[in-house]
Parts: sequence; structure tokens; C-alpha cells
Amino acid sequence: MKKLFYLILFSLPFLGISQYTDVINSNRPGLSVSAYAVGRNVLQFEAGAFFEQSDHSLLGTQSNIWGGDFSLRYGLLFESLEINWEGTYQNNNVTLTDTGISSNLTDFSRNRIGLKFLIYDRYKNPDRNKPNLYSWRANYKFQFKNLIPSVSLYGGATFNLGDNPFYLGDPTVSYRAMVATQSRLSPRFVLITNIAYDRITSPFPELSYLVSLSHGFRNPKWSIFVENQGIKSDRYSDTLLRGGVAYLFTDFFQADLNMGASFKNTPSRIFVTAGASYRLDFHKDKLKPIDEQEAGENGGPIKKNAMKKKKRDAKKDGSGAEDIDLGPSKKQLRKLRKEERRKNKGKKKDSGAIDF
Repeated sequence: MKKLFYLILFSLPFLGISQYTDVINSNRPGLSVSAYAVGRNVLQFEAGAFFEQSDHSLLGTQSNIWGGDFSLRYGLLFESLEINWEGTYQNNNVTLTDTGISSNLTDFSRNRIGLKFLIYDRYKNPDRNKPNLYSWRANYKFQFKNLIPSVSLYGGATFNLGDNPFYLGDPTVSYRAMVATQSRLSPRFVLITNIAYDRITSPFPELSYLVSLSHGFRNPKWSIFVENQGIKSDRYSDTLLRGGVAYLFTDFFQADLNMGASFKNTPSRIFVTAGASYRLDFHKDKLKPIDEQEAGENGGPIKKNAMKKKKRDAKKDGSGAEDIDLGPSKKQLRKLRKEERRKNKGKKKDSGAIDF
């Protein structure tokens, strides 16, 4: 098993390419994990505080749960790889309904470190990002080919330190594996799925899935999501549903709110979480010699007042999250068509070699 893990780990650099963006790419507000890494030399912190009311009809208990969760992500070595430390620290106040006796359980309910690597980038080919200049509907309608996802693999370890009351009998270290996929169904909808096998070497291994659907509004600073989570283990099994909203204050800071509930009463769960994400961007693009660049790759000559126009457009349109691509409006499509016709005319006139 260890030999297989190391073989996969050292072969990863040859399998995929990631996608760095100027806007924060957060896994919040849900628990699902994006297929994309944060980008090389990007340090990102995601954290939240939560409250949960949990009642167990068979055990006759009522629980008030307070806690906080965090995720520290860093892109290292290359664009498609990130290391991630995730944790949830909580306090459970459990009361027996028959006797009124209460007790407190406090420790990490989640504490793990792992590596995530993008093995297939659906949008590595830039042609797949180009809008259809002659049909606004074609850019926004659902197409079955949009279900083809980008895919990443995750491998890590879960740590159970000391006498953890939530995981009695578990070893200090157990292992975790996961497959994460991400599909852009349309410019405003993104589908993320996670299938994970956690605590593999413990007495109670856990199989789980997450399916999350995000929607970006025309004002790209706002987005909403709905998420379904399933957990299967001899220790605890459940199906959870949560939904929430996120707001992008700046390209580096996002705040969020979500709430959810379970579908059964052993236990019944209702919870609410508020959090935020912030990143420190030390990313630098690798310089490419001009003789290795394709024609027109630098965007052509700089036009007069180009920077003023860029700032004006940014102020007008705002910024959106990395995984929500709102696409061009009808007005923008008309402008793009005109630019394309102008370029095509220029190509017809200039059929000779470029003279430097």
C-alpha cells in the first residue's frame, strides 16, 4: 500500500496542469473541495464558527455544539499541487433528557493533512473558454459535454491525538483518499463532487460523498450554493443537506454563511455556520522567452488610455469567484464580433512574412 502511494505521489507532476486566477478560490461556504489548487506560492486561510443543535431519540440526549473549523491551503512546487491542513475543534454539551445530567466533550472532530493534485484540467485547452460570438443562448444553455469534469486526487492522513472522546479506539494516524471533480455546467452554474474514504486503517473506516451546486448572480460578488452530503460508517451514518451564500468583498477576501440539517432523528441535527476566506498571493508567472511565444500572445501594441478603460470596466463589472464564469453579455458579444471582423480583415491584407 505504501509503495503504491509513493508511486502515485512521484508520478503526479507529469499528469496535469492547474489554473491560477487573480481572484480567491475558496472551498467555503460548504464542505466540498474544488478540483483546482490555489496556485503556486499562494497561501490561503479559510475559517468559520458554527453552532449545532443535536437530539438523539434512541439515546435520549440533547446536545448543544459550539466550535470552529479552519483550512490552511498552500500551493507548492507547481500550479496543480496544494497541501492542506484542515481542522474542526468543538465543544459538545450533552444532556440526558431523563435525568438532566450534563457532560462536556471537547476535542478535534477533524484534524488532517493532505496533498491534492489536479490530474485533468477540462479547460486546459483555451478554445474551450472562448464564447460563441454569434449566439448568446449557446453560451448559457446547458450542454451534456459540460458535465465532463476537471479531476483531482487527494491523499492524506487523519490524526487522533490523545484521548479523543469522539473517536475512542482509533489509532493516532489513519489514512484518507479522495477524488474531487468540478464541472462548469453553464457560465453561472458549477457542479462539484467529492468521494472520500477516511480513517482507512481505523476500526471504523468512513465512506462519504459530497455533491455541491453553486450559482453566480449577474452581480458576480454574490453566489449561492446547495450541497448534499452522505456518510456511511459503523460508527455514524447520515445524510445532510446544507445551503448558503457567499459575498466577495475584494479579490482576496470572501465572507459566507450557511445552514443545514439532517434527515433523521438518530440524531436530528440543525446547524448554522459563518466564516471567511483570505489569501496572501505570492504567485509569480514564469517568464517565457519572446522567441518561444506564439504570434499575438502578448496582446499586440498597447493602445492609448488602455489602462483607464480597463479600470473603468473593472469598476463597472466587479469581480467574481474563480469557479463562476458569468460569460459575456449580448452587448459584449456584439463588441467581440466587431473585433474579430477587424482582425480577419487585417489578416487578409497582410499575407506576407513579418519584417522586424
